[in-house]
Amino acid sequence: MNITTVAIIFAVLGFIIGGVYFIYKSARKFNLTEEQKQRIAQRNKALDKQEQAERDNE
Repeated sequence: MNITTVAIIFAVLGFIIGGVYFIYKSARKFNLTEEQKQRIAQRNKALDKQEQAERDNE
């Protein structure tokens, strides 16, 4: 392998690792209250019931 090939490999690996690190650092954590968690659970149950009703009608 010549020096150009090695440099290209390092550059590509650097871009990949840098991209993954950027995504990792920019990800937001959700701090939900108990009320918000309950509303999400209720909405999910309602959607599940609706989907099941649609499947039953087909």
